[in-house]
Amino acid sequence: MSRIIITTPDAPAAIGTYSQAVKIDSTVYLSGQIPLLPETMELTGEDIRQQIVQVFSNLQAVAKAAGGDLADIVKLNIYLTDLQHFPLINEIMAEFFQQPYPARAAIGVAQLPKGAQVEMDAVMHLED
Repeated sequence: MSRIIITTPDAPAAIGTYSQAVKIDSTVYLSGQIPLLPETMELTGEDIRQQIVQVFSNLQAVAKAAGGDLADIVKLNIYLTDLQHFPLINEIMAEFFQQPYPARAAIGVAQLPKGAQVEMDAVMHLED
């Protein structure tokens, strides 16, 4: 079993004791991304649409650093502080993903780091 730690300056640096992603053989586990701008490590703002787009962009940067892209994600977990934004998640996700879509869960949570309204983590499979 090979274990490779994935890092990229194109996504926010870890704000705790974790890696941006870990690759085990052909599977990549992407840590949760919140809507931080990589350059400043600040939230993109209060606008939920902007936050969702930033999270997908951050996941995309980590996926690319691991040798894949969003199309290689097989499982996506979405955490929202307000589940009323679920339709917006679907709308924006369709801008970043094409069918077949990954398996997915959307979970309502009370609070996220740094006051973010959305966080996502993923599992990606790369062809050998």
